[in-house]
Amino acid sequence: MLKNLGGFPFEKIKNTINIIFKQSENTKNIKAQQGDTILSTAHKNNIDLEGACEGNLACSTCHVILSKQLYNKLDEPTDREYDLLDQAFSQTSTSRLGCQLKIDDRYTNEIIVLPSATRNFSVDGYKPKPH
Repeated sequence: MLKNLGGFPFEKIKNTINIIFKQSENTKNIKAQQGDTILSTAHKNNIDLEGACEGNLACSTCHVILSKQLYNKLDEPTDREYDLLDQAFSQTSTSRLGCQLKIDDRYTNEIIVLPSATRNFSVDGYKPKPH
């Protein structure tokens, strides 16, 4: 951790990149911080991405759809993520869980598509707020 001259610790400044969230015909350009997840970025920017388990890899409500090009650049999903994606509404061959996607340069100017619905087995419509 870095310290400033006053002795108080501060976080290293993260670089930002542009990503685009799309739901139906609506798009929103976001300056996202590298290292954050797609899920946390959506919540910080009032994007309607549910995330019922709050990023604990226990549901499929943060399901997003990536471009084929971006999907192929990323590491393969874990077995647990694949299992949860099997429960996702409108799953595609490029579906991922937003809580598992840490933003880096590969996401620059990419479009992150939000499905038209989620399958929430806990409380329908629950959306956690960022801490």
